[in-house]
Amino acid sequence: MYKSITKTDRVILILNNILLGMLVLCVLVPLIYVVIASFTKPNSLLNSGLTLNPADWTLQGYKKVVADPEMLIGFKNSIFYAVVFSFISVVLTLFAAYPLSIENFVGKKTLMAIFVITMFFSGGLIPTYLVVKNLNMLDSVWAILLPGSINVWNLILARTYFQGIPKELREAAIVDGANDTEYFFKILIPLCKPIIAVLVLYQFVGQWNSYFDAMIYLKSTNLEPLQIVLRSILVQNQATANMGTSASSTAQLQQVAQMIKYASIVVSSLPLMIMYPFFQKYFDKGMLVGSIKG
Repeated sequence: MYKSITKTDRVILILNNILLGMLVLCVLVPLIYVVIASFTKPNSLLNSGLTLNPADWTLQGYKKVVADPEMLIGFKNSIFYAVVFSFISVVLTLFAAYPLSIENFVGKKTLMAIFVITMFFSGGLIPTYLVVKNLNMLDSVWAILLPGSINVWNLILARTYFQGIPKELREAAIVDGANDTEYFFKILIPLCKPIIAVLVLYQFVGQWNSYFDAMIYLKSTNLEPLQIVLRSILVQNQATANMGTSASSTAQLQQVAQMIKYASIVVSSLPLMIMYPFFQKYFDKGMLVGSIKG
């Protein structure tokens, strides 16, 4: 592998491999800890730490998570918010990026400058809250789905990807009698699977991990996403009422929370772990092409 390179390059490659190995360990060690801790009895975890002894393992944390109605409602809400938000965001992003990628589009530079300014300056929390309130979207799913549905960085990626497609393709479509709408849906979109996969993955992960908007705009517990329930477990270190019904003391409640918080992390991460392999084949191509062209 290293025969055709210089000694300096070999040293740099070895150092890079060591650095990458350390980064992988920084990711894997916490992940392995969380997975093993989710199966470990709370007393064993608190007294002796992680253990590979099956006698100290239990599925009680997962049973309580799966049986808790608040967790199930939050899980369903998070799936709904992430899927619908990703769809709305990707559709709006592609619709905005396409005209901005056309060379002779009038006002393209001005519009792009306005978009870029919003990356550095925003109205702030209070003006955004007032806008949502005046639009009568408080305590509704639209307060989660519509604000922030356009991400300027994703818009730039999509526009750059469109610019990488030969303009002769559009010219040929126009010569054959196709208009911009037909060219966009029938020719351009089928060629954009990599960048669409990147945008969907970005928005799905971002919305799945989001809890602040729900905490600000939602009051009804039946609309709360999974992250709000996890926040009470992880940040406040307390179990929900349904999870802790059998615990009669503060110490027991803390042990219940300790037992289920790791199981909650694993369960909440399952959709992302299931989703990523299906998008991986498009992810690298979409990221590279969308970031270096234009």
